[in-house]
Amino acid sequence: MTWTEALGGAIGALALAYLVALVAMLAYARRHPGVLGLRDTLRFVPDLLVLLKRILGDRATGLTPRILVVVLLLYLVCPIDLVPDFIPVIGYADDVLVVAWILRLVVRSAGPAPLRRHWPGNDAGLSAIERLAGLPGRPPESAEAAGEGQ
Repeated sequence: MTWTEALGGAIGALALAYLVALVAMLAYARRHPGVLGLRDTLRFVPDLLVLLKRILGDRATGLTPRILVVVLLLYLVCPIDLVPDFIPVIGYADDVLVVAWILRLVVRSAGPAPLRRHWPGNDAGLSAIERLAGLPGRPPESAEAAGEGQ
């Protein structure tokens, strides 16, 4: 396999991951109107890529999340997959699962503070990332403000 085929496979896997994330976010937005709008949903994956770039460049974040980002990139460009990409649907499905699993590990190992510091999107997208990674979410700001006045 040539490097162009490997790059094409990586781009295909990212496109499929974007499509799956987009469908999942749109379904969530339909069930929870007012939380995520269409614009927020479309920006989710690009914001996630910016987050990964910032985590990779931040030495204060720690070594484990940065290594996981590199592992993710290497997996995406590697011509060897768990299931070959020429098999319809399943070939890219394994890539989506591995990408989701590694992203969860990156977010959990980085922790909430670097995640909040590097997230370029809005609070709704950040809350979605925290929930998907199993991190405890931030308390609502209105509850904090109500508690301060008492």
